[in-house]
Amino acid sequence: MSDQQPVALITGAGSGIGRATALALLKTGYAVVLAGRREEQLNSTVEAAGELAANALAVVTDIRKPESVEALFAATRQRFGRLDILFNNAGTGAPPVPLEDVSFAQWQATVETNLTGAFLCTQQAFKIMKNQQPMGGRIINNGSISAHAPRPNSAPYTSTKHAMTGLTKSTSLDGRRYNIACGQIDIGNAATEMAAPMQRGVPQANGDIAAEAVMDVEHVAQAVVQMASLPLESNIQFMTIMATKMPFIGRG
Repeated sequence: MSDQQPVALITGAGSGIGRATALALLKTGYAVVLAGRREEQLNSTVEAAGELAANALAVVTDIRKPESVEALFAATRQRFGRLDILFNNAGTGAPPVPLEDVSFAQWQATVETNLTGAFLCTQQAFKIMKNQQPMGGRIINNGSISAHAPRPNSAPYTSTKHAMTGLTKSTSLDGRRYNIACGQIDIGNAATEMAAPMQRGVPQANGDIAAEAVMDVEHVAQAVVQMASLPLESNIQFMTIMATKMPFIGRG
């Protein structure tokens, strides 16, 4: 990492894990680029930064579109001159319906956001990181517990999160020559708007409906900060952070 103020870019920064991580990195001393499709949500994240808002840049972005991603990274380079951290965080899921009832449009939307979007951002990050001085940087991918085990009726989401692990490994390998490190954080039941149904009750593998334990999203943000703060000679390849009592380890 350079002696300058480090620069991080976060996709899906308008809410949930993205917002919490953006605020945590700002407090740690980073300049942060906030990417997302909803301008109002991005601006709310900037406002939440308070006196640190001057170190934040909100860029409305649709990561499913190559030209939008290119514009995002061009704006980053123009404003800050470099990029040290990319957090591929943005994600979406299809409705929880039986596999055979998932529409092609639902499948495609999930793949485009969760996998194609992360790939497009990784490409652009490489182009900046390998050409800056000092060369290099770090990419952190939001994998999910679903990168290890599915929930019922989650084929599109689970497929993309398993694929994210492949992207993480390929990025780690292909980034070596450029001093680009890549790791993946697999998150289970952070208390965000997306996880709200889990506290009310969600389907389990045996067909039961059960409420699940959740954890403070701030713990996730601090875990990402830990990964981001390592020198480039070290890398957390995979980290799993989850609500201790969620039904992941064991047989339910």
